Amino acid sequence: MHNLNRDYHTTLQEDIEAVKLADVLGYEEFFMGEHYTCEIEQVSSPMMFLAYIAEQTKTIKLGTGVLPLPLYHPVMAASHIALLDHLTKGRLILGVGTGALGSDFEAFGMSGANRPEMMLDSLDIILKIWSSNAPYDIKGKHWTVQLKDNVWPDLGVGALPKTYQLPHPPLALSVSSPNSHSIRVAAQRDMMPISANFVAAWVVKTHWETYVDEMTKLGKTPDGSKWRVARSIFVADTDEAAEAYVKTPGGAFDWYYDYMFRVYVRLGAPGLLAPHRDTPPEAITHEMVRDNFVICGSPKTVAEKILKLREEVGPFGTLMLTAHDWTDKAVMRKSMELMAKTVMPMVNAALGEDQLQMTA
Repeated sequence: MHNLNRDYHTTLQEDIEAVKLADVLGYEEFFMGEHYTCEIEQVSSPMMFLAYIAEQTKTIKLGTGVLPLPLYHPVMAASHIALLDHLTKGRLILGVGTGALGSDFEAFGMSGANRPEMMLDSLDIILKIWSSNAPYDIKGKHWTVQLKDNVWPDLGVGALPKTYQLPHPPLALSVSSPNSHSIRVAAQRDMMPISANFVAAWVVKTHWETYVDEMTKLGKTPDGSKWRVARSIFVADTDEAAEAYVKTPGGAFDWYYDYMFRVYVRLGAPGLLAPHRDTPPEAITHEMVRDNFVICGSPKTVAEKILKLREEVGPFGTLMLTAHDWTDKAVMRKSMELMAKTVMPMVNAALGEDQLQMTA
């Protein structure tokens, strides 16, 4: 999440440096989103970015977080994803979503699109492409894939590529709103739910409750190990230093939550950032949101807060760190290092066999 008015090339280099550092430090996964018309999240193609970074990393899994399927023809998406899965040698996690930015869809001439319906329609077609061979006659609601008149097996014409991981890469789905319907879709389709970083803990708790409810209806056992929860986290040597950094006006964390607060006010929905279920929308300030949403402190304090969060919201198996701007590169690198080398060992020692993995 880059602050406004920073040089595009510089921030891309910082993104690359962050992934390489995460790989060295033993982070399990890295996710990159897709946006076309937003200066703070500047990567227009996570697939291109991940293909580039794959050869510069060794073990970290690489996820699209998320691929907005309504913007892709299913043939294009299926083919590009298959290529990326091979280029990453099976390290790909396919996170999909509806796409969040109205400005992106306006730019594509799709302002009135039924994005949730399109996403599921596209995903169904993509999975059919991967699980079968030409000739194709796949009829969806928004797309039809036909390939029968130009199929020449002896010349390899008509073949669409399959993924490296079979039957396909692991699937993940982003969720944000309270009692999100998306997490029911994740349960129904055996997808890994990812709870967003820009919602309060009480909202994240409703995600687990909804997931459990849907899994119970399906006759399945809820598995928290598949659930990823994203949070903004900052670690420093002392509580005082961490709090001072997070609260620095215009700093990486203060700026981001002021930005998000202004976005939701402009959308007429500040209540979606309510730190507590009963917080009146008119009482919300960006400082209130920042202080409630960011986990910060010394390694010991942060470990305690993570354990408390997990006890409060449910047994998530992966903690996902939201990557904030490197307004101070040395400080942000140190925070990542403290998380990997000090905080997570403390957390997992307390959890015993019920271990957490960490992603960025």
